[in-house]
Amino acid sequence: MKKQYRIKQNEEFQYTFKKGHSFANRQLVIYYRKIDDQSHFRVGLSVGKKIGNAVVRNRIKRCLRQSFHELEPDIKPAFDIVIIARNPTKNMNCGEIKKSLSHLLYKEGLLKNTRSKTSLR
Repeated sequence: MKKQYRIKQNEEFQYTFKKGHSFANRQLVIYYRKIDDQSHFRVGLSVGKKIGNAVVRNRIKRCLRQSFHELEPDIKPAFDIVIIARNPTKNMNCGEIKKSLSHLLYKEGLLKNTRSKTSLR
């Protein structure tokens, strides 16, 4: 994932948590907020220590980054998106993580050519 597509600063994470909208399933929690003066989406990933050791957490982050790379053309621009992985993701492979992520993004209207809930916000 390109550096311009990443959220790295703690203040940006916190602002997205406070001002953004959230939705979740058993595996992932997604917070997002619309940024009008931005030409692309940005992503922040969070995998807590309760999920597993560093090897497990890094594998989950790699899978999430790869999923975003594959979904990149379909994601609407001008959004900050923060993904928090939950405990069941440690038992999932990359394909299952991508399927879960794309389902959540589709459900909330963050993918192009979907019924948009975000246009109302």
